[in-house]
Amino acid sequence: MWSPEYSLTGSYEYREECIFAATMFLEPSFHTQRRGWIEVICGSMFSGKTEELIRRLKRVKIAGQSVEIFKPFQDTRYSIDQVVSHDARAILSRPVKHSTEILTVASNIEVIGIDEAQFFDLELKNVCEELALRGHRVIVAGLDMDFRGRPFGPMPDLLAVAEYVTKLHAICSHCGNLATHTYRLIADAETVVLGETDIYEARCRYCYSLGNILDLRQKR
Repeated sequence: MWSPEYSLTGSYEYREECIFAATMFLEPSFHTQRRGWIEVICGSMFSGKTEELIRRLKRVKIAGQSVEIFKPFQDTRYSIDQVVSHDARAILSRPVKHSTEILTVASNIEVIGIDEAQFFDLELKNVCEELALRGHRVIVAGLDMDFRGRPFGPMPDLLAVAEYVTKLHAICSHCGNLATHTYRLIADAETVVLGETDIYEARCRYCYSLGNILDLRQKR
């Protein structure tokens, strides 16, 4: 069995592959009572969270399981009624204004996908737990930190109660190391500002700490 202290090669890449294999291929295998659980996919912007959510949901469909997907109504960057990743992969979804609307999902739906969870209200954690208790597999994707580096919306609560957590990393726009933070390029103090590469970039811990891009270039 793999552990943080030992691997066959001792390499970081091998340990990452072990984690990927252990957490990425989760399809229900219960043959008696239907049981539910919560999976959370988190990370910075441009780390592939939505892409991973779509990949899992497409596997669900291939397996012949029923699925319904939800997104916050205010996220209209790419589409009103689709979950769309930065690399243009898409899957049909239902926009909702409040997380409790997700509880209206039909009882025969086996898997529920939720994208951009950080934009939902704080009730989302309770909603996901209720859905899991009903026997649904709940897959949630969202930013774990806002542009200030603080826990974002309901994400910390979801991370605490999830059975499975996958943290993805982007690549730092400046040094090429693993990026864990989302840096905002414009001077706007609002927590929620929708945008893409024109407003945000992924940075590692060190480059994020340097702040303004002009200061960053001077110190490198």
